[in-house]
Amino acid sequence: MSSRGYGQDCSIARALEVIGERWTLLIIRNAMVGDCRFESLLSNLGIARNVLAQRLNTLVEAGIFERVPYRDRPVRHEYHLTARGRELAPVLTALMQWGDKHCGDHQPNREMVHARCDHPVELVVVCPSCAGPIPTDEMVSRPITDPASMNGAPGATVDTARPVTAAGTGPGVS
Repeated sequence: MSSRGYGQDCSIARALEVIGERWTLLIIRNAMVGDCRFESLLSNLGIARNVLAQRLNTLVEAGIFERVPYRDRPVRHEYHLTARGRELAPVLTALMQWGDKHCGDHQPNREMVHARCDHPVELVVVCPSCAGPIPTDEMVSRPITDPASMNGAPGATVDTARPVTAAGTGPGVS
């Protein structure tokens, strides 16, 4: 992974060790639309050859991509997303939609759609207990003191439950 450790016992920090380097999410984004070959990624992203090679190796080691040969002489590989890599689709969708809304005065050039019906995708956080959507001002971050009680199972011990602030920072975010 990255040589820069965050030194924090936090799922976000651990995830950033894999996908938090500059260019990494753009490489994954391109792979999600079928841009899977080294030379194509190099050309389409404008990334330095050594940086692309390093990022691809990290992503293969992390199980995000699998290296699949497509030519024998000389040996050339494609980088296919694994199931673990495809699970990043909602993350990329959230970043894309957030960027469309908050970053610049440009018109979006892509959208995520449901392949079956061709309608735009909307990301919604849903409570698995009541099946209702959860507004961001009703989401809280809390410490898990009993790992057996993950995902809010009965018996979870909660030290504090503070709402995430409107800016997305503050005491409710960890």
